[in-house]
Amino acid sequence: MEEAGYQWMALRGTLNTINIVASILGNWGSEAQKETYLRPLLAGKRRVFVAITEPNHGSNVAGLETRAEARGGAWLLNGSKLWITNGLWGEFGIVVAKTYSNSCDGGISLFLIDRQQSSYTAERVKTMVVRATGTSALTFADTVVPHENLIGREGEGLKMILTGLNFGRLSVAMGAVGAGQAALDLSTTYAQTRQQFGRPIGGFQLVQKHIVDMTVRVEAARMLGYRAAWALDAGLPARQECSIAKLYATEAAHEVADMALQVHGGMGYSADYPIERIFRDTRGSVIPEGTSEIQTLIVGREILGISAIA
Repeated sequence: MEEAGYQWMALRGTLNTINIVASILGNWGSEAQKETYLRPLLAGKRRVFVAITEPNHGSNVAGLETRAEARGGAWLLNGSKLWITNGLWGEFGIVVAKTYSNSCDGGISLFLIDRQQSSYTAERVKTMVVRATGTSALTFADTVVPHENLIGREGEGLKMILTGLNFGRLSVAMGAVGAGQAALDLSTTYAQTRQQFGRPIGGFQLVQKHIVDMTVRVEAARMLGYRAAWALDAGLPARQECSIAKLYATEAAHEVADMALQVHGGMGYSADYPIERIFRDTRGSVIPEGTSEIQTLIVGREILGISAIA
């Protein structure tokens, strides 16, 4: 994810979506679902999306309004989703919805939505960041979903999504580290070669301070990401570690991009040069998989044992 972020943040976003779906299907999918969806996904033969966020609900996953009702051996899906990565061209995806049936009254469940099976609309949403990810709004109006496309059991979807979000937060964090490293490398080269007043601008104290501050932030973010990865590998809940990594790395990456823009001066504004894109994309990283404010509340809850989230 760091390397993907270094090269292209839109690529990291797409890889993150693939990883979340693969993790959920690998842990909770039926054998038939793994054969039909997971196997071709891992082989790179199918494009995928994850639909959680809604126009009225982002950070509050439990407050979702999309409904799935059991009807005649199938599910009837109604609602809308927003800011969905790859939603425009995903061939299938996971949709989070509140479920209503004889055995479930509003519990959150996950459903596999296959474009070839179920009818829904996808509309492109233009954004200032990661413009190559097909960010979209999805609308489900009496969308019929086969009964066997329920993942796991009714009402247990929130646990699956929150588990996936830990990995997603680490993914965003390491992508931000990569983008920050790219901005730092570009700035280092520029400071060594750009001449002003008869010498490289890297010889000026204030430019050197920018380069040092950028380096400190990138190195610190990387180590926090590695610590979160270690916690996940060790089988720990890792909520605090992943949230700290995501909170610090994304904020730090945008600070690094801002300093890189300052080092490059007018060249940094040019859309023909990478700094402009890195600046936009690192700003975007602060929001997905839980905003900085939400990460702060999660870490506070983990430290104090008291939730500030209603």
